[in-house]
Amino acid sequence: MCSKLQNMLFNIATATRSRLILRKYLQVQCKREICKTSMLYSEGSPHNIESETGKRIPRRILKRIEARGLTEDDVIKFQGSHQPISPNKDNSILMGSTDDLKLLVDDMVVKESVTRNDFPSDKVDYTEIKKTRDQTITAFRPKTNPQDTSLILFPGQGSQFVGMGKKLLAYNGVKDLFEMASDVLGYDLLDICLNGPKSQLDKTVVCQPAVFVTSMAAVEKLHKLHPQVMKNCTGTAGFSVGEYSSLVFSGMLTFRDAVRVVKVRAEAMQRASEIIPSGMMTVFVGHNSILNFAMLAAREYCSQKLHIRDPVCCIANYLYSDCKVIAGNEEALQFIEDNKQDFNIKRTKRLPVSGAFHTQLMESACEPVVKALKNVEIKKPLFRVHSNVTTKRYHTNSEVVKLLRQQIVKPVKWEQILHTLYSRQQGENFPSTYEVGPGKQMGTLLKVVNSKAHQSYTNIDV
Repeated sequence: MCSKLQNMLFNIATATRSRLILRKYLQVQCKREICKTSMLYSEGSPHNIESETGKRIPRRILKRIEARGLTEDDVIKFQGSHQPISPNKDNSILMGSTDDLKLLVDDMVVKESVTRNDFPSDKVDYTEIKKTRDQTITAFRPKTNPQDTSLILFPGQGSQFVGMGKKLLAYNGVKDLFEMASDVLGYDLLDICLNGPKSQLDKTVVCQPAVFVTSMAAVEKLHKLHPQVMKNCTGTAGFSVGEYSSLVFSGMLTFRDAVRVVKVRAEAMQRASEIIPSGMMTVFVGHNSILNFAMLAAREYCSQKLHIRDPVCCIANYLYSDCKVIAGNEEALQFIEDNKQDFNIKRTKRLPVSGAFHTQLMESACEPVVKALKNVEIKKPLFRVHSNVTTKRYHTNSEVVKLLRQQIVKPVKWEQILHTLYSRQQGENFPSTYEVGPGKQMGTLLKVVNSKAHQSYTNIDV
């Protein structure tokens, strides 16, 4: 690690975390010196304070002595006399009574009545906390053979590719969906999906509607190849913009209404991404990686060295235990990319997106999306839809608006959703899983998180 980076990280640590550690250390040292001082006073040891501790009375303790009308020399003289002071003697040198000194010592002695059970943390029922952390509690487990049920997963932005949708055109209703979407969007979406160019397809304002509509077109293929899915589906989840596909699939939103909202969402997030240069990056970490400190260092670097106001660098997507997607200012991402070895980060990879999605840099996109959602009808779902924000299913219509707003500025907890959907006792069967939309990213993540569940996985090729 270069010396400049070492100095910078040291300053950051000193200004934040290490300052708290230092403060705690000083508090402990203070208690030790108080106890040591109290023992010397109470036992009548022939050693004075200076010889025992290697220095004079600490300033913080001296303030308490002075508050009683005593001085440091008075206490040392009293200690050096080797004799306990009788209450009947004239103790003029102490500038106070023996009772004052005894009261001072009593105040410094740790009370014996303070036991382990007196601390609030020892009264907490950790059994209940452990239960609340069990993500499977919020999952739906029907009293049937799991192999007779199915779960539907929808991909999000980043799964797009030129030519997607070509293998869907032969199925009834697919062209109608693209035509309906094109009427709302104002451009030929199918042509961009089939022919590109890639630079145009990768733009947020085009990519989000393209992934959403292609996923819904793939549902038509799913109906044709696996007609039993709608009958035995027990839940669905979508990654980022894929959550809108889940809402349409479950019947909570109509396709046309969802296209309108996704259009507003894409345009608002595109505008937000153009305000500040930003992006997203996949980071691969290990047991000794210090990703949180790396993000803190990146923010401090942007703030102190580059003078960027309120820099952002945080986790945007939880993919699996060894892989996260971080997002933020371009300078912060570049800092981590350049210094990844110093934080024991194995590898980094930039994502083909134009903004720091699911961070506070997208705050300006929230209000337009909320306004669009309030103008559409939200119905009762046919089956469970799991939220990216909470991993739990939606309960009320107002909750849909609230959580879809939060989804724009909060991380996607995809790893946690997979645990909620697929955690099983050893020996239990798993439901059939269908990834509906472009790419196979959801299947890849499922294989890493739960390889046994992936054995029942099927991709609907687009």
